[in-house]
Amino acid sequence: MGLPSLTVWITRTLPGAALTAARVRALGWTPLVSPLLEVRLLDAPVALDEVGALAFTSPNGVAAFARLRTERALPVFAVGDGTADAARRAGFAEVISAAGDVHDLVALIDARRESFSGRLLRPGPREPAGDLDGALAALGIQGESCVVYETTATDLDAGGPEIGRLASGDMAAVLVHSPRAGRRLAGLLSYPAASRIICISKAAAQPLIEAGHPVVIAAHPGEAAMLAALGSA
Repeated sequence: MGLPSLTVWITRTLPGAALTAARVRALGWTPLVSPLLEVRLLDAPVALDEVGALAFTSPNGVAAFARLRTERALPVFAVGDGTADAARRAGFAEVISAAGDVHDLVALIDARRESFSGRLLRPGPREPAGDLDGALAALGIQGESCVVYETTATDLDAGGPEIGRLASGDMAAVLVHSPRAGRRLAGLLSYPAASRIICISKAAAQPLIEAGHPVVIAAHPGEAAMLAALGSA
């Protein structure tokens, strides 16, 4: 028998995939960076009139907003620690992490609603994974989204070597960082993968589960928990 594969396919968008690759390599695995999606930053107007706080659901949202506006004094609510770190690197001083998913972010904003006045603005993707604005409205919080980036599918297709290796078991695992990436991967796999599919959240895993693929869901939404599920080589 041959040696087990040490390859871990990282499907995350760039530039975040490079950070993930470094962490995967530190665990003794061989990272394969081949994103399922790519990010296009948009030259969109972002109005900050009567905005009292910002909410970010991904590092991509932080990068896109920081490119368009120099405002850094507004408090920031971040969905997870990775997004919070991106906000701090971008120069925001007041950053609070929900350390979870969109539901945790809504709960955090609700708990701290008295800490800001005015609208809460979420600079984010053209096709968000969840209805943050609706969830906030149900709590009586005025939230509003603005589109600052979009994600599109990369050229990778069902006949690509990554899909073949995943299906045959010729890689240790694949990491799925978002619901949209989960949908894309589910659409490319024609039969259950022999390698592990590790998903960052239930939402990211759901399209794969519905398509009949066995998955491992991180114990907590975030890359640290994904890597804990991956373990050391």
